[in-house]
Amino acid sequence: MTGDAFSESPLPLFDGEPAPVLAPGARLPSYIQGHRDRLRQRFREGGAAAMPDYELLELVLFRALPRKDTKPLARALLDRFGDFNGVLSAPPERLADIKGVGEAVIGELKLIEAAAHRLARSKVLRRHAISGWDALLDYCHTTMSHRETEQFRVLYLDRKNILIADEEQARGTVDHVPVYPREVAKRALEVNASALILVHNHPSGDPTPSQADFDMTARIDAACQALGLTLHDHLVIGKSREISFRAEGYL
Repeated sequence: MTGDAFSESPLPLFDGEPAPVLAPGARLPSYIQGHRDRLRQRFREGGAAAMPDYELLELVLFRALPRKDTKPLARALLDRFGDFNGVLSAPPERLADIKGVGEAVIGELKLIEAAAHRLARSKVLRRHAISGWDALLDYCHTTMSHRETEQFRVLYLDRKNILIADEEQARGTVDHVPVYPREVAKRALEVNASALILVHNHPSGDPTPSQADFDMTARIDAACQALGLTLHDHLVIGKSREISFRAEGYL
């Protein structure tokens, strides 16, 4: 980590906000300031759709590194983590391996990641899960597709298939996550759920279910049936697509 990145106070993202007083000699070179102004203008006029990943990432980095050219760092982050979502989802310790990334940058990236997760979650929680299936898949991809280790989540539904709870049950390694079927079913009773959807990710990017995935699903399905619960689906989330056990005929 670089020490100077820790102490820099953030600048406003848009020109209309008051700017902090900079120390003498800290003024940005005109070519950098002009570049920033053009990116801000493009974002105001066209939104994120008008910008490639590296430019959107630059906008984020402006606040964390107000006195530096952020283009090289944005490129380095994308080279390491693949795309904008990969950068936001990268673990802090891996972000810190990139030269120029300090606490200010990590804090800004993790704040935006948290905001994205909360926004996606708000679109599915207390909503009808089946009729809002696309939003549900978007939420699962937003929160899980770029994780570097496996995560197992359970979405609990009431009798009307309204999503009443979304809980992370376990975290694992790059290719395994421990799951306890009795605990999953027990928790369903505790939250007064009638049905559930299992979700886990494959960090490899390939959502093809493993034999362990099939075995775990069968054990949870048996536990649910014994308690009068319905297992609607098991989603395996990859980098760019997902596998639905229900759609594939596995359930």
